[in-house]
Amino acid sequence: MKPAPFRYVAPRSVDEAVAVLAEHGDEAKILAGGQSLVPLLAMRLARPAVIVDINGIRSLAYIRRKEERLHVGALTRQRAVERSPLARRWAPLLWEAIRFVGHPQIRTRGTIGGSIAHADPSAELPAVAAALDGEVVVRRPEGERTVAASDFFTGYLTTALGPADLLTEVRFTLPAPPAGAAFLEVARRHGDFAIVGAAAVLRRSDGGVADARLVFVGVGPGPVRAVDAERSLQGSPGSTKGFAEAARLAAERLDPDDDIHASAAYRREVAAVMARRALEAAWQRSGQPRRGARGKGH
Repeated sequence: MKPAPFRYVAPRSVDEAVAVLAEHGDEAKILAGGQSLVPLLAMRLARPAVIVDINGIRSLAYIRRKEERLHVGALTRQRAVERSPLARRWAPLLWEAIRFVGHPQIRTRGTIGGSIAHADPSAELPAVAAALDGEVVVRRPEGERTVAASDFFTGYLTTALGPADLLTEVRFTLPAPPAGAAFLEVARRHGDFAIVGAAAVLRRSDGGVADARLVFVGVGPGPVRAVDAERSLQGSPGSTKGFAEAARLAAERLDPDDDIHASAAYRREVAAVMARRALEAAWQRSGQPRRGARGKGH
């Protein structure tokens, strides 16, 4: 299949890209890794008048640690994060989750910003951003703004990005130690879209669980945070029974859809299992020192 005709523009700077987006508005689509957009173009499910190829903006590809956050440029390839000692050491949830994204060929081209902006409800990276209290940095003609992950994902394949907005950076908050994280998902085959996934982050205290984050993939219009389950864990001793109860509570609150891949009942049942396992793994890891390379960024 062939895409509908379009005009191709390849800006070399963020300012130039934003100017092109401002000029063409909804008629323009950004091309980064192309792993989502190109198939849509080929099937003519997307028919933009203008393709804005940002691959020439090299300043948008980086991984840096700044104080309590990991800053990742929007054009950073997913494979670069997978291979990054910095990400593995300081953002293990991101590093673990990204290996579930497609296959190496996909991750070699796919970008961090592209996955976040596409906002597929079965995607791993939006859930990681939600679990790590992430922020999305956006450039527009009026200047720069920062959007919390909790406000960024607004529905199925829908975000807070406007027609003239360019996502430039994603910031992942690093949990204060001692903390642990885990990401698990179920798919028909490795590399397929997740049927259900769970991201868990736990921070320890002398008395047990000081703080908890639990976010699901594939059970709603975007990443679904289990706030009630998180609250039930705060101050708890960190027991197997407590994690199982929190997972059950979280699954009961879910309202997934039935589709050709799984029923809503199946998704809720699997979500409880994934949540319990992720919480248990995160708790175990929270008692272990961080391993990996040292350094400020690359």
